Amino acid sequence: MGRGYTVFETTLGRCGIAWSEAGVVGVQLPEAREIETLRRLFKLFPEARELRPPPSIAAAIDAIVATLRGQDVDLADIHLDMTDISPFNQRVYDYLRRIPRGETRIHDQIAAHLHVAGALHSVANALAKNPYPLIVPCHRVLDAGSGLDKVSAYNGVISKRRLLSLEGTVPRTGLTLFDVLLTVDRPRAAH
Repeated sequence: MGRGYTVFETTLGRCGIAWSEAGVVGVQLPEAREIETLRRLFKLFPEARELRPPPSIAAAIDAIVATLRGQDVDLADIHLDMTDISPFNQRVYDYLRRIPRGETRIHDQIAAHLHVAGALHSVANALAKNPYPLIVPCHRVLDAGSGLDKVSAYNGVISKRRLLSLEGTVPRTGLTLFDVLLTVDRPRAAH
């Protein structure tokens, strides 16, 4: 069969997904314009052809759409094709998939969990190359400083802060003045 892809509508814009017979090979979150989302898919998966998604991929699409609506959806059962993923990155992605919704980690915690000395740079590299955003929730991994408003390479225009807010999480690091104002109880004006 080879690889297929499709684009689909979400509340945050048009996403893309590519797959093989073994599972999902990549997810593309919305770019500023749909054509940019398609270009990114074509660049990452040039051999993929636009196809109707098989049932397992249609279920993955439904789960991604629900997740981007802020619904609590378990993405752990979505099969991933990690044929082209290094063994170390596979370990990182497996760990990330076990981070519960609404919780975050920092790079150091992941490196320590993997029991690999000096793995901090390698963990950051794996996160930057994550082809499965949302399914492998790299948005739940924060820099020791901030980075919440940054978007990762290949993950579209949605920031980590936005994805975490969809999960009901307001990270304590890197808050902007706008975030602080949203959490302050302000008295209502009398009419």
